[in-house]
Formats: sequence, C-alpha cells, structure tokens
Amino acid sequence: MNLTKSVWPFILLLALIKFALPFFLQHPVYELHRDEFLYLEQGRHLAWGYMEVPPMLSWLSYLTHVFGGSFFWVKFWPSLFGAITLIVTCAMVLEMGGKLFAVVVAGLCIMFTAYLRLHFLFQANFLEVFWWALSAYFIIRYINSKQIKYLYWIGFSFGCAWLSKNSVSFFIIGFAVALLLTQYRSLLLNKHLYGAGLLALVIALPNLIWQYNHNWPLLHHMEELRETQLKFLSPVDFLMGQILMYFTAFFIWVMGLIWLFTAKSKPYRMLAWIYLTVIVLLIVSSGKNYYSMGLYPMLFAAGSVALQQWTTVKLKSLRWVTVAVILFLAGFTLPMAMPLWEPDKLAAFYQKRDVEGTGMLQWEDQQNHSLPQDFADYLGWKEITEKTEKLYQSLPQVDKDSTVVYCRHYGLAGALKYYGKDAQFKSKVISDNGSFLHWIPNEFGFKHLIFVGRRMPGADDEVFQHFEKVTLIDSVTYKHSRQLGDKVIFFENVDSIGSKMAAEGLKQMKQEFNRKKL
Repeated sequence: MNLTKSVWPFILLLALIKFALPFFLQHPVYELHRDEFLYLEQGRHLAWGYMEVPPMLSWLSYLTHVFGGSFFWVKFWPSLFGAITLIVTCAMVLEMGGKLFAVVVAGLCIMFTAYLRLHFLFQANFLEVFWWALSAYFIIRYINSKQIKYLYWIGFSFGCAWLSKNSVSFFIIGFAVALLLTQYRSLLLNKHLYGAGLLALVIALPNLIWQYNHNWPLLHHMEELRETQLKFLSPVDFLMGQILMYFTAFFIWVMGLIWLFTAKSKPYRMLAWIYLTVIVLLIVSSGKNYYSMGLYPMLFAAGSVALQQWTTVKLKSLRWVTVAVILFLAGFTLPMAMPLWEPDKLAAFYQKRDVEGTGMLQWEDQQNHSLPQDFADYLGWKEITEKTEKLYQSLPQVDKDSTVVYCRHYGLAGALKYYGKDAQFKSKVISDNGSFLHWIPNEFGFKHLIFVGRRMPGADDEVFQHFEKVTLIDSVTYKHSRQLGDKVIFFENVDSIGSKMAAEGLKQMKQEFNRKKL
C-alpha cells in the first residue's frame, strides 16, 4: 500500500480507535446476538459450507473456541476486520490522490456510520465488507499501475469473498458491467483477466462442490428469505436505507459518486458503474438495505478525495466544518447505532425522541417495538438457558440420559450450547432449524423431550401428540427481548409411534439437503 510515513501513524491511530470503540459503547447487560450463536456453533462443525453462509466465518469461530470463546474473542474478529477495512479505505484515498485530510474524513466515515454496529457483530457481513473493499482497492491499484498482478489480486479477493458470503456475485457482475462501460473493456480480451477468474473459481470451488452435494442450500435459504422477509421490502425502503445507514456522512458518499463521474476522476469511473449496477440488482431482487454495505468504503474514499479537491484556498475552512458535522451527527445518532444504555433507559429515550417515526423500531413482523430488532436480539438468552438447564438438572440421571432438548430455532439452540454450564446438558441440545439439522445424530433415541420455543406445538406437530404427559415449566419474561414469551415445556414418555415418526421425519429432512452418492 502506498502509505507515506507522515500519514501512516494517523491511519494506525484511526484503526486502533475503530477496533476499541465498540467495546466501550455497548452496555454490559446485552448478550450475544441470536445469529452469533449459530455461527459460533459452526466452528465446532467445520465444513466447506453451511445452509446459511460459506465456511470462512466458521474458521474464525473455531479460533474463538480455541481462545476460550469469551465475549471478547467473539467480538475480536469483527472489530479486527473493521480496523483493517478502515486501513484499506484510507489506502484507497491515497491511491486516488488524497492527503491527510481526506484520510481523516474517510476514517471517520468508516467509524461512525452503520459500520459501527456491523463491526461488532460476529456475522459474515463484516467479512463481506472487507473483501469487497479489498477488491475495490486492487481495482484502483490496477488502474493506477496497469500491472497484471493486480488482476490476479482482484481474482483472489473475489474467491475469498465467495468463501465469506455468496453475495459477491453481485459485485462480480458489477465489475463485468463496469468493464463494458468504460475504457477498460479491452481487458475482456486479456487472457490474464480470465486467469484471475480461474483463480477465483479455484478458491471458491470447495464451497461450490459442497453446495452441489447438498442440493444447493443457498437457493433454499434465499427462497425462505423471500417468503419470510424480502417480500415485505420495497425499492423506496431500500433506497432510504442507503441514506439512513450512513446518515452521519451520507453526503460524503454522494459526493464520491458524483466525483467518480467527473472528468478529473475518469480513470476511476469503473467504481461508480460497479456501485450503480449492484444497487439496481439489489432493488430488482428485493435485497435488504445492508446487502450493499460492501460498496460504500470505496465511495467514502472517493468522496473524501472529492471534498479535499473541491475545498481549496477560499473554501478550505469548510473541511473542518465537515469533520465537525460528522462528529456532531455521530453523537446525535449514537444511541440508535449502539445499545449504549440498559433497555428501559434506551426504550424511554426512543419514545421521547419519537424514533418510531424513522422506522428503526420496526421488526421483520412489520410492527414497531420498544427496541430495534438487533438490540432485542441481544436479550433473554441467559434467562432461557438458566430455566431450561434448571429443568434438565432436576431430572433423575436415568431420565437425563433419555431426554433431548429440542429448540425451535438455531438462536435458542446456540444460546443453550453457549451459555449452558453442564457438558451433558449441552450435548442434548438439538434443533432442525438451519445448519443445526445436519448436526443431529442420525441415530438417537429418547423417552422425554424438553421443548424450547414460542408456541405450544399444535396438532400438526404429530410427534408431540405421542407423549404421555405435557407440562409447561417456564418462559422468558424479559420484556424487551425478542424472545419474550418463549416457553420451556416438558414432554414425558413418548410412545413407540412417536419415536418412529421422529426418526423418519429427521431422515426425510436430511435427505432433502443431501445428494445421493453414486
């Protein structure tokens, strides 16, 4: 990276602040996010793919468990990659001709926009943003140097991005469209471009083979998302999200997009076409607003350079006004970006400021609640774990040995495995939701079942109709939790028909995602 000695210390300082800041901004009452429990469990079942995401996050999960699995190590990886993403963004600034001021502005954009929360969540999105940003950096390096090696670095980044999240296919399509629409279309006849594509394919191949052998669960997952979430989204909501997610500095990325289309930045116009292509693809496919987050580091870099170039001599004072505005808006929006206070205080703040009108309190059920859905997803896990494990530990040993703990969704199952204290108890936890389905032993017997989920199983859940006794034990009472009302129910003495139905149902569900080997 072309970092001068004078700028390097500032970039490192910004990166250090970026890494450490979220640890001080989240109130300790909040637990892990429901999705984090799933991804942590993937680290105990290493494979080349999962129903939800490719394998790269599971490698970091494995390391998290090696280091003890504490809250710090869970959050270490998104914080680290957030800091590195900031460095890559600042490097793009320098490559496009920016100086120290532009570097500072770009760093603030990565620190105090939607990336503040993103880079404290152990989810594949922080890897996606990093690899997209790195791809953009190598594109700029190629533009500046015309060195063939950077085509291969682009291919390497695309391949690694696929192993972190399959959505890089949008960026790759955007890259292809940008080649066609710019002076770089001659690259389409360059054998090294296809060599770079082959490198990306080789890196992604293990996951592609895994997808094939499991009947493309990626497609099943996307179909489920469309049926349960994406169908509620509108193009207007998506486009508004592109402003609101970066509210503290949205004018910087807007300036960046405009600047990329100016004559002075013509060599980098490819980045603008990549952005517009991906945005159009996401609108057409009803993507969520955060699916585009990997695009904005390059726009913030471009916008910072534009601001520097447009505020020379007489307008130079506007530079520091811009920095002040970003910091002011960051302070104003901080309670919406991070769970700064305990839930009651935060909910009262939202009510006083009428945050409901912004849509930030609307969950996937399209209803407004006391906290943003992400924040509500941090609560109630310890409570449900303690109540479930208390029931399990109250059983005689002979009943413990013949009891399974069945959870309706992966968040509950993962939370019980993460917060549970007894190894035998944790080994009894199963779920047929998401990747947990594949981790249920093919052969397992049980006499009793502890059910953990929102609703009492109905008549259509036939297996549950074959128990001798059913007792409602407890439920989640944390009022701000998304798990409020989740129940712990004890089902005793299953009959032979119920046992057989459970085994056959499990076999059938697994077969749907496993291609028969010839």
